[in-house]
Amino acid sequence: MKKKSVSKSAFFNPRALIGFGLCVIGVFLALLGFGTFSKAAAQSNGSVQNQPRSGPPDIVQMVGPVRQNQDLRNLPYIPPKQEFEERRLMRYPHVGTGKANAPSAYVTSPYVQQLLKNIWRPAPTMPGPILTFEGQGNTCGCQPSDSEGDVGPNHYVEAVNESIKIFDKNGNTLSGPTSYNSFFSGLTGTPCVNANDGDPYVVYDQAADRWLISDFAFPSFPGSSFWQCIGVSQTSDPVSGGWFLYALQVDPAHPTYLGDYPKFALWNSGGSPAQNAYFLTMNLFSSPTTFNGVRAYALDRASMLAGGPTNAIGFTLSATDVGASYSFVAASFRTGNPPPAGRNEMVLAIDSPATGGVTLTQIHARFFHVDFPNPANSVFGVGATHLPNAEITVNGFVDAFTNTTSDLVPQQGTSTKLDTLGDKIMTPVVYQNRGGTESLWADQTVMENYPNGPTAVRWYQFDVTGGNFPATAVQQQSWDNTSDGLWRWMPSIAVDQNGNTAIGYSTSSTTIFPSIRYAGRLAGDPPGNLAQGEAVMFPGVGFHSGVRWGDYTRTEIDSADGLSFWHINQYAQSGVWHTRIGKFRFGPAAQSAFSRKVHGGAGTFDIPLPLFGNVGVECRSGPTYQMIVNFASAVTVSSVSVTSGTGNVDSFSGNGTSTITINLSGVTDVQRLTVTLHNVNDGTTTGDVPVSMGVLVADVNGNAAVNASDVALTKSQVGQTVSGSNFREDVNANGTISATDVAQAKADVGHALPP
Repeated sequence: MKKKSVSKSAFFNPRALIGFGLCVIGVFLALLGFGTFSKAAAQSNGSVQNQPRSGPPDIVQMVGPVRQNQDLRNLPYIPPKQEFEERRLMRYPHVGTGKANAPSAYVTSPYVQQLLKNIWRPAPTMPGPILTFEGQGNTCGCQPSDSEGDVGPNHYVEAVNESIKIFDKNGNTLSGPTSYNSFFSGLTGTPCVNANDGDPYVVYDQAADRWLISDFAFPSFPGSSFWQCIGVSQTSDPVSGGWFLYALQVDPAHPTYLGDYPKFALWNSGGSPAQNAYFLTMNLFSSPTTFNGVRAYALDRASMLAGGPTNAIGFTLSATDVGASYSFVAASFRTGNPPPAGRNEMVLAIDSPATGGVTLTQIHARFFHVDFPNPANSVFGVGATHLPNAEITVNGFVDAFTNTTSDLVPQQGTSTKLDTLGDKIMTPVVYQNRGGTESLWADQTVMENYPNGPTAVRWYQFDVTGGNFPATAVQQQSWDNTSDGLWRWMPSIAVDQNGNTAIGYSTSSTTIFPSIRYAGRLAGDPPGNLAQGEAVMFPGVGFHSGVRWGDYTRTEIDSADGLSFWHINQYAQSGVWHTRIGKFRFGPAAQSAFSRKVHGGAGTFDIPLPLFGNVGVECRSGPTYQMIVNFASAVTVSSVSVTSGTGNVDSFSGNGTSTITINLSGVTDVQRLTVTLHNVNDGTTTGDVPVSMGVLVADVNGNAAVNASDVALTKSQVGQTVSGSNFREDVNANGTISATDVAQAKADVGHALPP
């Protein structure tokens, strides 16, 4: 559970009673220290009661849709519900607080250590932020911030623990803050009307150009009414375009189960039955010390986008089923090629043991197959208890907590330490398909030099090509910037369309205030290292007076260019939290690209080449083509080469302008071709810019296959004047559409673009 006020009274007595009944005298003493150490609520060893059923899925009818057609700026204000305090809910409770001062792992002079590290550490080449701007602040007197957000073509939507705020992409406020109680006020008969409690999630659905916003709601905890409140935008405009509102009960068979730490993922691989859902996972608790398992839902995305009545397909895994794990995270698709048709959703988790200092070596991996027409055919994991489909072996790591606490991160200027959240895979888990190679990218916080620290960011790439989980990771690293002594935690990972990776996270130590930083690697860098080093998005300006920190951060790729990383995180000033949103990228971003051919006397015509997502298809005969790449400002390019596929770069021109023209020869049919502009410099950043093109002669409708439809389209244009609406049917690009073009289409029937 996420929302925390500065009051400490609500759960003191129940926790003390539970602790008295179940814990040894040392734990009892920790309970006595509750009032001294803020946010370190005592908890007993977690009990497991009222085990939920496993096995077949539940089909849950969601409340809604309720149409919310008002501009968000005109919604009546409904204040958030009153905050209450309770400790972060964990798989196994850990009692007490961290030590007052950060332990040191160094046996030599810190000055000498730092000097040596600066000598050994490569100079960072990670680009600095393009912009940062202030997000929402702490208006609730509560913690943590629940800093969450996503970016679309024209908006950045931020969600914190009690409200939503929408910005343009220059950081100007367009609407909000809007309380969740105002936003979800139409969902009468559910707690979404007046008992929203945070743990928000935001999804920009790039395939549909829509938005999803969600938080959870309940009148009290423990209690008997727990719901997830969900809004799906009716249009691409999240401010004034209207919303479809839904509510989903956490677990109707167990109404006393709170669905804590809910996380969404977007997956649409099509197929039959269509694997097209918003996936939702959450941890189940019936009391602050009673963990009941994990709930995993698939929500009918197609119906929700259409504003139709919607069922959710849910599985409940008991505490016994999940063992020491919790906080499952499903994968989301953002850049690269879509997943192959029918590919099942993939879900990752790690263990959170009952004791600290355990070396772990496995990532639990499950498939989620959904069948909305026949829900009983849906499958999550293996067998009636939903065991993992695979155990992926990784380098050993230790979760970032001790036997007594997860409040371990030191800060400058105070003895108060911050919660690591170091016992789970963090969001998002990124799926990317680059030229048929499918990968999952994930990260977490780990403890180095247990129990002294510091914490580090562990990240992974897993090859899941063919819909198979691997035995081991393709690459992995515990990123600590060459052991510079800083504590790094609360990571979130993203991968751009070129396969470049960046992770945003928090940093702190006894010598710096909590800050926002990021690190990254280029696709061509040596594996297992964030070789571009680290950059500062926002330096710390003060310490935080409470132990709760963020609970999560978010890094996502801008759908407008497929290259820009957006990160949201929190910092502290005067003891309270604030949020900050920033943007950065590796090198300049192209604005558009085209394949150009002269069609005899009919003129010159261009085929768009999308810079991310589905590849543009060049359907005209080769072997020579001209590629046009446009930038927002003048650039210089050192060289251009074919980096994938068959073809040659004869020449390029346009250095010092915003348009680079590339002349290609020797380009063969039926292929995916990638042309890379090397060392593109716009005066601010430098990087490579790849542009991909599908080459499939006679695919006049651009659907990546030549068939009877292409033949029919070409026939229908025979004798017509070549124009902007039919130039694709002029297959040989000679300026007339004739029987020769039809013959070419017939000859190529059966050709298809490779995956």
